[in-house]
Amino acid sequence: MTETLYPFLRRDPLDVTASTAAKARESLELRRRVLDEMAEPLARCAAALTAAFRGGGRLFAFGNGGSSTDAQSVAALFTGRGLPAVSLAGDAALVTALGNDVGFDVVFARQLAALGGTGDVACALSTSGGSANVLRGLAQAGSLRMVTIGFAGSGGGRMAEEGLAEHLFVVPSSSVHRIQEAQTTLYHVLAELVSADAR
Repeated sequence: MTETLYPFLRRDPLDVTASTAAKARESLELRRRVLDEMAEPLARCAAALTAAFRGGGRLFAFGNGGSSTDAQSVAALFTGRGLPAVSLAGDAALVTALGNDVGFDVVFARQLAALGGTGDVACALSTSGGSANVLRGLAQAGSLRMVTIGFAGSGGGRMAEEGLAEHLFVVPSSSVHRIQEAQTTLYHVLAELVSADAR
């Protein structure tokens, strides 16, 4: 039974070492690639964010699962640099209340309707680009004339198809792990670019 559920336990330690090294190389190569290919879009996004912060705007980050953790990281990165940012996934009571009482597909849109406005920033994170609540959050942000940023993977999903983000960063990978690693690199670079000019 154990071998069926955990086949990797049968592997030779050298195989695990080789697999780890291969994954690290793959991750590094993808991060370098996206930084090379997205340098100009990152610069444009940083300029829009800088203008928003200088105008008194706030950043609202959101996502599900691992992307909710990334949203918290985004908010912490900017707040740590003295810029107003919050994760909409960070308040478990609020998220579960909205999910239970209204519907999980509106947990971000409802918060943005209450808290966001013109000149603020919505930063959506999704590995698939297809999470209904993330898409509705971006649509709500667009209706409020907020700056919209999207991080997705693979082909960008509905986030790309529907043009919901003014600044869209699609990581060219189908691996959830590699997508999130590359997205982390992108938003860290974005925070560095913005913090140099926004305060």
